[in-house]
Amino acid sequence: MNFFKCFIISILCFLSLSAVAQTAADKILGVYYISDDQSDEDCKIKITKNSAGLYEGQIIWVKNPTFKDGSPKRDIKNPDPKKRNTPGDKIKLLYHFRYDSKENRWVDGEIYDPVHGKYYKSRMWFEKENVLRVRGYIGVPAFGRTMTWKKIG
Repeated sequence: MNFFKCFIISILCFLSLSAVAQTAADKILGVYYISDDQSDEDCKIKITKNSAGLYEGQIIWVKNPTFKDGSPKRDIKNPDPKKRNTPGDKIKLLYHFRYDSKENRWVDGEIYDPVHGKYYKSRMWFEKENVLRVRGYIGVPAFGRTMTWKKIG
């Protein structure tokens, strides 16, 4: 009987720890406002979790939906020709992030730069409660750029 009680208590402890880790991992879900000084483009991105449990993000709004010539913004520099007609407010930017509970950050992902049509390794972490830091890099994190995204929803 003591073994059974110990076993049940161990299972309950494991389940409660899993729930805490899940909550920490899902903190990233939501909508973020991005003001990019390099591309002079403000947008909103929604981060979701896919069916494999990995985190991804897509643009859902752009401040300037047209190019200077008046034509609608599209993902014209995408290396995949099939994606070059994707509207600017539907471009997928974040791919395959997993949560690392030891580092309290989302790692092993990729970020897409639609301005240049390039993919970079990436990691993300919260600097403050609603301030997400997103680092894209080549090779190692020391060679990259970090952006600040403000969680708004």
